[in-house]
Amino acid sequence: MGNICRSPTAEGVFTKLVKDHNLEAHFAIDSAGTHAYHVGNGPDLRSQSAARERGIDLSNLRARQVINGDFEDFDFLLAMDDENYSILINACPEQYRSKIKYFLDYAPHLNEREVPDPYYGGQYGFERVLDMVEEASAGFLKKLQESGKIK
Repeated sequence: MGNICRSPTAEGVFTKLVKDHNLEAHFAIDSAGTHAYHVGNGPDLRSQSAARERGIDLSNLRARQVINGDFEDFDFLLAMDDENYSILINACPEQYRSKIKYFLDYAPHLNEREVPDPYYGGQYGFERVLDMVEEASAGFLKKLQESGKIK
């Protein structure tokens, strides 16, 4: 929604994963919200704290809203939940809709489609989001490598 919890956490996790595999040259990684609630703000401090404990620094990230150019510029737009997926599909030009996926489609053993928004909960919610996006990030990278798009 506002790009201060789940999406920047996923951006940080995937960026670290890509860096750990020396694949930075193959990726342009970014996160964006479907709403402009927090544009320009850093990630929620609880997200930053949970990520920092796992060696992931989110402090330089700033919230932004999805723009029309994102649909053309990025190969994948990964939604965290049904509401964001629907907003993205409805905003996206038809020729780019196949780029929109659920992030947790890359973590099928979790048996969940949505990453829950931890904003109104306690620290456990932020840890759970990290667990989920770490699984999905690993699955996404593996899928890209298996497809031959990334070596």
